[in-house]
Amino acid sequence: MDLAQEAARHGFSQRLPVGWLQRHLAAERKHYLFPTLAQRLTHRPEMPVRWRCQQLLTVSTGEQIWGLLDVLPDAFDKIPETLDTASKKDIVSRIERAVTVREWGNGWLPMQVREAPGSVAVCWPV
Repeated sequence: MDLAQEAARHGFSQRLPVGWLQRHLAAERKHYLFPTLAQRLTHRPEMPVRWRCQQLLTVSTGEQIWGLLDVLPDAFDKIPETLDTASKKDIVSRIERAVTVREWGNGWLPMQVREAPGSVAVCWPV
């Protein structure tokens, strides 16, 4: 939730509204971030560099869905990395198969995944 609030404060384009997250996110479950690219807006030099991350979110129904989140590098670095290589590969595979936040909101049936309780896990490229 903190990362989404920070993205909103900065006006980042890739984020979910905090209210949507509060209504739908399973806060007690693990959620994953996978940094995809660094984004610098050369036409808007006042905007900070951010990392565009893919996110695998677990919603209150237990389903996992895929979305994007722009994150400041310093904020991302504060999240402890807790996954081994095999787990990272599994997360990337789940991201590739998951439906998007928009599809889920439109009634698509995303994959069912059981995950241990937690918060956010960092998934670096493998």
